[in-house]
Amino acid sequence: MSPPTGGKYKESGTARVLGSGTSGIAELLVFHPVDTIAKRLMSNKSTKVSLSTLSPIIFRDYATAPLFKRFLSLFPGLGYAAGYKVSQRIYKFGGQPWFNDIIVRNYKDKFSAVFGERNGKLMMQATAGSLTGIGEVVLLPLDVLKIKRQVNPEAFRGRGIVKIVMEENFALYRGWGWTMARNAPGSFALFGASAVTKDYVLGIKDYSKATWTENFIASIAGAVASITVAAPLDTIKTRIQNANFETKVHGTTVIKDLLRTEGVSALFKGLTPKILVVGPKLVFSYTLAQSLIPFFGQYV
Repeated sequence: MSPPTGGKYKESGTARVLGSGTSGIAELLVFHPVDTIAKRLMSNKSTKVSLSTLSPIIFRDYATAPLFKRFLSLFPGLGYAAGYKVSQRIYKFGGQPWFNDIIVRNYKDKFSAVFGERNGKLMMQATAGSLTGIGEVVLLPLDVLKIKRQVNPEAFRGRGIVKIVMEENFALYRGWGWTMARNAPGSFALFGASAVTKDYVLGIKDYSKATWTENFIASIAGAVASITVAAPLDTIKTRIQNANFETKVHGTTVIKDLLRTEGVSALFKGLTPKILVVGPKLVFSYTLAQSLIPFFGQYV
């Protein structure tokens, strides 16, 4: 997929929505089972995990079922995941350029004065990513519902989404502070590392003209950096969110219990699987969004 050619390219809001939304749909269809596996591994509190115990952790009640049924068991909460993932990707990959436009328009001189013109451009990209990550908390209820369906379906007790929203209200925003604390550095690293790779490694000055291969390389750097930086807070956030609705679990309690019973290394539980399998999910969607946004920009 070739980027636009010619003079200075200006992304339209429509192109950003179409490009990022399409990447979210594609990611959901390909990677939802992978996301379920990672969430269940992060929620597992056992200190001894072996090949013999992996199947019950990953497939739950379907651990001994036929292969096809085990595979289907990795698609719980697909409806919630669709609502969350598509909205999240539109917001994240379409919103970051919007935040960046605002920063460039109002604060470019200040960033250049502090970091220099070249590094200032990179810092503006990273800062825009961080602001986008913080604002992502508005989508938290959909994320909470998705995670509970993946790792704690008993929390629903036969209730539909409308009834849950009416009964739980702000309980769906449980863990919002930890979500913002995770998203801020994670998104900073994602967009910052990607920009650094494009600028310093690939020598690209106009990011919208990067080829699919260049976007892919930059996305790998951004994804690995983002996942690693956010891993400890991501584990805490997931454990807060996968509890029953009526259970109020504070982040400090989760940290204390985790450190006491599982050790410091538990903060990075699931990091290797996330980099190996969830990492490609982020690389896939980010690469696709970066390529599709300028592609759609040629027509809308």
